[in-house]
Amino acid sequence: MAQSSVAETIPQAPPRRLLDGKKRVLASAFAGTTIEWYDFYLYGTAAALIFDVQFFPSGSELGSSLAAFASLAVGFFARPLGGIIAGHLGDRVGRKALLVVSLLSMGIASTLIGLVPNFDSIGWWAAAALVVLRIVQGLSAGAEWGGSALLSVEHAPPRKRGLFGSFTQIGSAAGMLLATSAFFAVQNLLTPEQFEAFGWRIPFLASALLVALGLWIRLGVSDAPEFQELKASGNVAKAPLRDVLTKHPRVLLVTIGLRLAQNSVFYLITVYMLSYLAENRNDSTAGVTAVMIASAIGLFTGPLWGWVSDKVGRRRVTIGGIIGVAAFGWIFFAFLDAGPLAFLPIVVILGMNLAHDAIYGPHAAWFAEQFPIEIRYSGVNMGYQLGTVIGGGIMPMVAALLYVVGGHSPWLICGYLTLLCLLSLIAALAAKDPARELAISDPAHDREP
Repeated sequence: MAQSSVAETIPQAPPRRLLDGKKRVLASAFAGTTIEWYDFYLYGTAAALIFDVQFFPSGSELGSSLAAFASLAVGFFARPLGGIIAGHLGDRVGRKALLVVSLLSMGIASTLIGLVPNFDSIGWWAAAALVVLRIVQGLSAGAEWGGSALLSVEHAPPRKRGLFGSFTQIGSAAGMLLATSAFFAVQNLLTPEQFEAFGWRIPFLASALLVALGLWIRLGVSDAPEFQELKASGNVAKAPLRDVLTKHPRVLLVTIGLRLAQNSVFYLITVYMLSYLAENRNDSTAGVTAVMIASAIGLFTGPLWGWVSDKVGRRRVTIGGIIGVAAFGWIFFAFLDAGPLAFLPIVVILGMNLAHDAIYGPHAAWFAEQFPIEIRYSGVNMGYQLGTVIGGGIMPMVAALLYVVGGHSPWLICGYLTLLCLLSLIAALAAKDPARELAISDPAHDREP
């Protein structure tokens, strides 16, 4: 099977009698990833708004901000390790089992973050505990996306993989919406003193209830028929990660590259923008509000772009999004410096829902279409998570440094984003696009390309 073509290894549509099962899978993908990313994104919002003073007081505003963003990046560096472990087990044991573990570990870590004493109480032990819990979050997130994406795509009819996969993607938007809404609520219901004293902890503690709900939903799904058949045949890969590295290195590089533009602009908007506005415009709420609005719209634009990619192919949609991101970076920072913040939601919508979502919506399906089933979890996870580290995990920290090096001007940040877009463009041109072949084939025959 390892020598079979990509088109042959993408799963056939299950029988129509499994329609109810498909709906449960989509519900699980959406609910589970929403809760998982709610927990993960809480940290990014808190790192931009409060963690610098709560856990990393250094006497220097820049030093504290860099330390907070560095602790954010630690979680991203842990994600590839989580992806390796989950990919190996997921290709051998199954997708569902790993998804249950990832959701439970993420929820425990996030709840404990809400309970960690701050620097004033226990000194640097507070920062150490925060970093350890962030690592656990990273390991969990490394397992989550690939498994959820594959469950969705592997249950999908051939011509609807983009749409089905987008339910995993909109879990990210929904998680961000919940995270930003939670912080928006506590910021507006409490005084600044109350928010700093205890209010920021409330969203983290609330994750315990959400995880219980997610586990209840996720335990009701099963692996796709094709994977069950592979497992029953005994043909699972003995060392899937080794096979990815030795037999599919080009595809791995392609999937890494596909992440760079999308993930970098995401964290520029959702994390770095918050601290940038607080420093340059003395505003800590406009950015949160804009991200919250764009995240809500993303619940619709994610499936839209996934559906469009089923109709015209993944490459066309993705390249349009990459070009949009490259142009958006320059417009975005010009607006942040001088534009009226009342119009910030419109600008963020242009970047998130038109440019970013055009890349992100088809991601789940396009990544799955690059690898054969016996190594798919390992390949998808490795490419996705390594691209996440390079594109998004270090972006807030790199942006903060480039801003200073650029003479407190964002031009170097924009140039760096443009470079990442160029790399993503090369990857998009190099990636296989079975959906394009299906889109131009005889629509009367729902066959594999």
